[in-house]
Amino acid sequence: MDLTRRQTLTLAGATAAAALPLTAGVATAADAVEAADAPAADAFDALLARAEEQLTGGAFDTADPDFAAAVKALDTQASAWWKDLDRSAGRKALWADLSPASDPGMFGQSYPRLRTLATAWATPGTSLTGSAEVADALVAALGFLGSTGYNPARGESGNWWFWEIGAPRALMDTCVLLRSKLPAADLAGYVATVAKFCPNPDRRTNSPSLSETGANRADKAVIVALRGLLARDAATVALARDGLSDVRDNGRRSLFTYVTSGDGFYEDGSFVQHDSVAYTGTYGSVLLGSAGQLIALLAGSDWALNDPKVSVLYEAVERSFSPVMFDGLMMDALRGRAISRERARDYNDGAVTLTYILQLAAGAPAPYADRWRALAKGWVSRNKANPYAGLVGIPALARAKAVLDDKAIPAAERLTGHFSFADMDRVVHRRPGWALALSLSSKRIAAYEAGNGENLHGWYTGDGMTYLYDGDDLGQFGDGFWPTVDPYRLPGTTVDTRARADLGTGAGAGTYRPKNAVAGGVVLQDRYGAAAMELIADGSTLQARKAWFCLDNAVVALGAGITASDSRTIETVVENRSLHTDGAPRLLVDGRRQPGEQGWSASLSGADWAHLEGTGGYVFPDHPGRAPGGVPLRALREERTGSWGALNSGADTGGDTDLVTRRYVTLWFDHGSSPTDSSYAYVLLPGASAVATGVWAHSRPVRIVANDATVQAVEARRLGLLAAHFWGPGSAGGLTSSGPGTVLVRRHGDAISVAVADPGRTGSTLTVELPFPVRKVTRADDTITLTPGRRPVLTVVVAGSRGHSHTAELA
Repeated sequence: MDLTRRQTLTLAGATAAAALPLTAGVATAADAVEAADAPAADAFDALLARAEEQLTGGAFDTADPDFAAAVKALDTQASAWWKDLDRSAGRKALWADLSPASDPGMFGQSYPRLRTLATAWATPGTSLTGSAEVADALVAALGFLGSTGYNPARGESGNWWFWEIGAPRALMDTCVLLRSKLPAADLAGYVATVAKFCPNPDRRTNSPSLSETGANRADKAVIVALRGLLARDAATVALARDGLSDVRDNGRRSLFTYVTSGDGFYEDGSFVQHDSVAYTGTYGSVLLGSAGQLIALLAGSDWALNDPKVSVLYEAVERSFSPVMFDGLMMDALRGRAISRERARDYNDGAVTLTYILQLAAGAPAPYADRWRALAKGWVSRNKANPYAGLVGIPALARAKAVLDDKAIPAAERLTGHFSFADMDRVVHRRPGWALALSLSSKRIAAYEAGNGENLHGWYTGDGMTYLYDGDDLGQFGDGFWPTVDPYRLPGTTVDTRARADLGTGAGAGTYRPKNAVAGGVVLQDRYGAAAMELIADGSTLQARKAWFCLDNAVVALGAGITASDSRTIETVVENRSLHTDGAPRLLVDGRRQPGEQGWSASLSGADWAHLEGTGGYVFPDHPGRAPGGVPLRALREERTGSWGALNSGADTGGDTDLVTRRYVTLWFDHGSSPTDSSYAYVLLPGASAVATGVWAHSRPVRIVANDATVQAVEARRLGLLAAHFWGPGSAGGLTSSGPGTVLVRRHGDAISVAVADPGRTGSTLTVELPFPVRKVTRADDTITLTPGRRPVLTVVVAGSRGHSHTAELA
């Protein structure tokens, strides 16, 4: 299996999503003493041996079926590349499909293949293990690439990443594996090449004024460390370690500091890369892996990391990563343009993240490590659809097997709760059997990233797309979803049906940030939430105000002020569910079974509810502001065919042109051509039975209080919950706000819980009048003051809070 460039970066064993240390972590006391007492040369040798073990896994039981399968997978890939390796004297490239070798995209992909061959050569049990012929061919191949493509005499061209991260990382890994076979002059030449293009972790070499951040900084720190070890240069190894903390710039770009803007980890769990992209699932994971690897590599040595702020990295596991992992899947809302990569599905990136978490656990304090291992055990145990052992290489497998075989480690249950990542415009609502992720965008956070031929159809992925994860269907987004789904009908979005041109066909990655300010929401009691997004469409006059209210067993979605004047049809997509290759689940509408043949379509105007077998229910309630007769609801069953290559033509990530076909059931509201002040309301009941859906639709336990361009609000009386998003000053259900903001109020007995946020970040102070008497505050953030009475008023200082929740408990 060929890997994506991000997957090949960190400890990439040939077939692994990422290969990780078998024993890396904090070195034993004996190791530390030995390293301290030994000559400097022995210290370098010890760490180089550890680096090799990180790549191969060290000693393992070749008779173990899991390891045998991993060895076979490695051997299969390596043998194929060995067979196709051009070893002729007049060659122009190492592989015919990577020609000419002088092109950065071609040598950038050639080095990872050589690393795969070197890994197989150094790993017990493959057909290439210890072969002198293979070793000689690899030494010659490195020399060929060095003279033809990647050397200090050349200047950077094309994509900077190949020169400064991709090629040097694979080259240094290969040199670690082949160090006993490489002539000293050859090794010195490769070290000199990497020293030119990746001299330190701190700066972009082709743009020296640009400071490296996040994953790029972590990647470069590993490269510099390996270069220093191979060159036996203590100062260079120290430079690599200090790069994690950004010592040279007094910690300004430290990976162990919470940021408040730009790239890095935020205290609310957000992770941003490329200045405005929600990227926990790819760049955030790479940072976790590279930083964790370097910490493990240098542990117990003279260069061991001693930055006390490393706790930021530890806290990120449960603050940033755990909420966006579902049974070992990394949620697509956090993967940016990687959703278009055929060889990086949600289960691949999930396996990568899980692997990095277990790597970090090896050296973390016990309270952290114990919880992480339990999380990992739960993820691996529940995901039978994409077994972890088949996704990773030998080092990662060894670490995971140790956890799975340890009866003292419990398998953690699925995480539940509501998570609002205000600093990256993402919302995740988790219940025991399902989870829902909202992908929003604003003038702060990009609606999408595309470029270098990637994510060509990502137009609407940040326009309020809703990802529904079901524990019984872990393949929903990983099984051919992206090449086959209608990209104009992504669940949760309101779209102009105009034809769109492919994105990202030029060089370099680019982002699109819309003009709206409002995107985000509020959290109450870590369990309930509300979110809103103002839609100002790209290249269209379409505007809309959208809100979601997340309860125990339901998500209520409201839309209002839907207006456009381009004489094109506007649609809001309730659902677009993949049925995989041959699924034919029953669809009921108001209790009546609908046709099951492909190509069926219908108008369901007047429907109260629908139920899709295996997924759950959908309720279409009346609501204030609804036009007479409502907005027409449409339904469609169809088979759709596409290819990964149509989504991604990247030099090293491009997909196959082979056609993929999947079945879908789609439900959507048709707002008509150039609507004015149109609206919608629907309720998602994930996992609900048909009977439960019908009962819910009849009993209406949640009432829509308001749905217009001023306020959108719902009331769940059984929960004592009133939730509203105010687009300006207004009132709903007795709740009044002085300006824009999101408010949740829950009355339970004599206690009242309140949460307030300003997701538009436009206000300074917000006053909220409650509809029932309050005597006193029992607990409140220091930004909240109360004027008690029969109509109490809360004054909330929202300035500077960046859209985060302010909470209070009242009596």
